[in-house]
Amino acid sequence: MLTWFAVLVTLVLLVSGCGTNFGTTDDGKQKYRWKMTVTTGSTSTWYIAAEKFAKDLEEETDGRITLKVFGSERLSAGEATAGVEQLMDGAKDFSYNSPIIYSAVDPRFGTVTAPFIFDSVEDGQKALTGKGGEVYADYLSEHGVHLLGFGESGMRQLTNTHRPIHTPEDLHGLKFRIPGFGLYTDLYRSLGSNPTTMPFGEVFTALQQGAIDGQENPIDVIYSSNLQEVQPYLTLWNYSYDPLVFGVNEDLFDSLDAEDQELVSRLAKETNEFQIKKNRDGEEKLIKELKDSGMEVNELTESEKDEFRTTLEPLYAQYRKIWGQDMSEAFIPEGL
Repeated sequence: MLTWFAVLVTLVLLVSGCGTNFGTTDDGKQKYRWKMTVTTGSTSTWYIAAEKFAKDLEEETDGRITLKVFGSERLSAGEATAGVEQLMDGAKDFSYNSPIIYSAVDPRFGTVTAPFIFDSVEDGQKALTGKGGEVYADYLSEHGVHLLGFGESGMRQLTNTHRPIHTPEDLHGLKFRIPGFGLYTDLYRSLGSNPTTMPFGEVFTALQQGAIDGQENPIDVIYSSNLQEVQPYLTLWNYSYDPLVFGVNEDLFDSLDAEDQELVSRLAKETNEFQIKKNRDGEEKLIKELKDSGMEVNELTESEKDEFRTTLEPLYAQYRKIWGQDMSEAFIPEGL
């Protein structure tokens, strides 16, 4: 019965999904009612930026175009990968998703999140404004998604129940929840820990009950999910840069007239700039609040990061074959 219910939900979404329109205005312009999802909840910068995009669309078109934002991947029962597939198939219209989620469909998308290749969020965004962004746009188009630019989840950090993390040995034996992402699975195994996957909505309870020892995510996600209540240790190791793909179903985008394409592209660019600034401006404050809540926060030194890079050298060689030449040249520094 559950299987049939899932099929029914998918059919409903397909019928009511991509580019749903409701006639035309008096001057002949098409009306649209669109849907957008984000993985995180309503207090995150992802959701706040998506709401701005919705508001701007409605205001600039005098209500001709409206967009409803769904947090926590509600249209796919909390499953982010299924949410990306809905975007590709046209069952929904827009989304903010990490490349990590896209990598479940095509592992090449995970290249930008490779461990310890960027020292800062600025370095990551710089790589995406050049050849890297062009490669992403081409690969997304292959899967039915038109790229509207990149937001930013930030650098991914580590929390756990047991101890501060400074060396690869400190991870030995700990069970970490990670996204369902082959690179991260191999990475954590290389560091001697036990990676496991589960929907993010289950993570808080699993940490609370001791079923897992820790997890990794950017600060905004850690804070907005209240993980400080069940995780005493936070490690700022900036091990993986995590941008956000702002995608629109390609068939929908191609169906728009030139004026609406320009409108969507312009407002999406403004939304990404807003989201990135809000995310960066808020991170220092959030870290302070996490400290004030009782979390012990430690930050890795450059020499400590180099120890992790040395340990992971075989991983870079293995994954260059998976990422392919275009992605590797765009994102992986010489010598790794």
